[in-house]
Amino acid sequence: MSEFDWYLQLNLKARHLRLLVTIDTYRNLTQVADVTHVTVPAVSKSLSELERGLGLTLFSRTAQGLTPTPYGECLVRHARSMLTILHQARDELKALSSGTEGKVNVGMLPASGSVLLPPALTILKQRSPGTNVMVSEGTSAVLLPELWQGHLDLIVGRLPPPDALGSFEEKALLEEPVVLVTGPQHPLARKRQVSWSDLTPYPWILPPPGTIMRDPLERALEAHDVPLTNNYIETLSVPVARAHLHVSDFIAVMSGMSANDPTQPLHVLPLSLPRLLRATGVLWNRNRGLTPSARLMVSCLEEAAEQLMNPGGLNPEAPPAAKAKRSQ
Repeated sequence: MSEFDWYLQLNLKARHLRLLVTIDTYRNLTQVADVTHVTVPAVSKSLSELERGLGLTLFSRTAQGLTPTPYGECLVRHARSMLTILHQARDELKALSSGTEGKVNVGMLPASGSVLLPPALTILKQRSPGTNVMVSEGTSAVLLPELWQGHLDLIVGRLPPPDALGSFEEKALLEEPVVLVTGPQHPLARKRQVSWSDLTPYPWILPPPGTIMRDPLERALEAHDVPLTNNYIETLSVPVARAHLHVSDFIAVMSGMSANDPTQPLHVLPLSLPRLLRATGVLWNRNRGLTPSARLMVSCLEEAAEQLMNPGGLNPEAPPAAKAKRSQ
């Protein structure tokens, strides 16, 4: 056996595969170090050891970052396939050993996913009580690295800008407008006609800086000459925003479905915002694929979206045959 064969067959480990895929995704040692939670010298050393063991140059070092050589492209392609198989085997073995039908780890973007995910979980438990779910709430900046690293199977919520590197697969499920809202006691709620200039005196509940909605909202308000005051609250929590709107003169921005909750109604201001955001949907790592439990969760999300758009058109207690067909 040659030294090359020995290293490839006996010394190449899963951590090498993960390193290759991560470097190919980010093409930047600093970003790779941030994602993998190690130092830049440690990443560089690991890559150099791998190349020395194989006797091949896998990435070219340039001022713009790292570029895979033909050898690197070949090995990265196979590394992605092998990692997908390993992750799927791990998840299915865990499910078998725990006596459940499976488990799916879902990240939820709170301002938008909170509308779609709860009914989807209800449908999931009706279809498959033994399929368990771990829900983690956070911003896209927190959840996307978790999805990439395999700690999450899916992210549910407002779809982020398209991934230029093509690392993620997405499915748009729910188109809903973004609206400006107040509490029912707000002075603007009693006006028959409201203009943009009427918003100027009032404080705001804003999405935090760096979140999907913040920059588009600021641009829309600027286009209508509405300055943001220094009196504001920043949160992605719909319950917090809703509760504060009911006891204050603040203005907030919400998805139409969040604003129209009949249990705690808000007043929607008659001002049209441009399309600030993409659709609400589900996102997963294309390099990992979907486990059977994750595929079932996606199917339940699709059915929940249909119910939200057409409340009388679907029955969650569908016959088993229909359920099975939809889950395929």
